Amino acid sequence: MKVTRGQIITRGLSNCCPNCGGHSLFKAGTLFELNSGCPDCGLKFEKDDGFYLGAMSLNYGVTVVACLIPVALLWYAGVLSGRWAAGLAIGGSIIVPALLYRSSRSWQLMLYYYFFPQHLPLNRRALSANEDENV
Repeated sequence: MKVTRGQIITRGLSNCCPNCGGHSLFKAGTLFELNSGCPDCGLKFEKDDGFYLGAMSLNYGVTVVACLIPVALLWYAGVLSGRWAAGLAIGGSIIVPALLYRSSRSWQLMLYYYFFPQHLPLNRRALSANEDENV
């Protein structure tokens, strides 16, 4: 395969295209608008309706673990008052998902192509060339 699983992980963690490594997941000048495809290699980022529900789950899980659980533990230990804990929890539940929005979309693509690397166009070409030699 041309694109290895290690490259897919590296590209996913750095918000790059999993196929070519281009920095083009999101439209220029916007924070939350995902490109429909990579302008460099043509890989479509929008697979199907609901493809990014996994990204929402990742974002939710990271928010709970990194924000809400520590605030609850600090409140339970008596370090924070109820009002401060509620304020931090509400603020964190709004700010953390917004900060992780772009990364969670990239992580979703990374996880998908980590388990299905043969779906990447560069890897499909490599597989078809090998199949032609075996025939």
